[in-house]
Amino acid sequence: MNKKEIPVYDIDRLSLFKNKDIIISRLAPYLAMHKNLYLAHKHSFYHLILFTEGGGSHDIDFDTFSIQPYHIYFMIPGQVHSWNFVGQVNGYVVNFSEQFFKTFLVDAEYLDHFKFFSGIVKESVFNLPEELQLTITNYFEDLLSESESGLPFSIDMVRSILLQLLLTVGRIGFTDHINKPSSYNQILFRRFQKLIEKNFISTHLPKSYAEILNVTPNYLNSLCRDLVGLPAGAVIRNRIILEAKRLLVNLELSISEIAYKLEFQDNSYFSKFFKNQVGMTPEDFRKGELNKVANINILK
Repeated sequence: MNKKEIPVYDIDRLSLFKNKDIIISRLAPYLAMHKNLYLAHKHSFYHLILFTEGGGSHDIDFDTFSIQPYHIYFMIPGQVHSWNFVGQVNGYVVNFSEQFFKTFLVDAEYLDHFKFFSGIVKESVFNLPEELQLTITNYFEDLLSESESGLPFSIDMVRSILLQLLLTVGRIGFTDHINKPSSYNQILFRRFQKLIEKNFISTHLPKSYAEILNVTPNYLNSLCRDLVGLPAGAVIRNRIILEAKRLLVNLELSISEIAYKLEFQDNSYFSKFFKNQVGMTPEDFRKGELNKVANINILK
């Protein structure tokens, strides 16, 4: 790993079990084994956590959420997150690779149907309704039991239980079926996101993405407004800003180096773009993140 980059953890590195594509654990022993995970880092896998005990805060791509019992968090590969725990923390953690379901489901993009795996942070954190808390907790207990059972077809049982868990949480908020976005639009938006992920540094115009997606720019704008309340251009700019923030927490990169990595014409133009989008300069953002880390270290 390049020393200038935010740490990226592969599932093999964190694995507590025999199967390299999935990790299932109670949260307290998982955190005790991986004490460095409270600092900003990325994963190369899907990451799912349910808290049953404890407090503090959780930062996901620079949005901060309070930690409370029966809060459940979903993260996709590549997101940056960090923790600041208060008191004894416990719950459950499930990590699984991108391949884990692809060998099990005919639809290779099945996970894209779930809004909480869209990469939009505010859609990936749930306060579980009281009537679902026992059901979801039991799913996690079943996952733990099955992963340790050594019985025939155990890994497929784990897949089926995990899928039931995802489907149950995925139903939250879909009581109004009339206003539910169509599956086609959800998948199209997810394709748009994936294209942005690959091309956001070099391709900034919505019409370029619309052409690849075989839709008109107006349709793409309408789709983005319906699903996330933003025009397509803002979705692209937000991804550029997110990458800038991820790079700014790395102190070994200068502002000029970050501007160069993001293919801005010069440092001045980058700083102006960043301040226009975020409301502060890159330098001030970096100072704020440094203060957060310093406060966490003091508490530790």
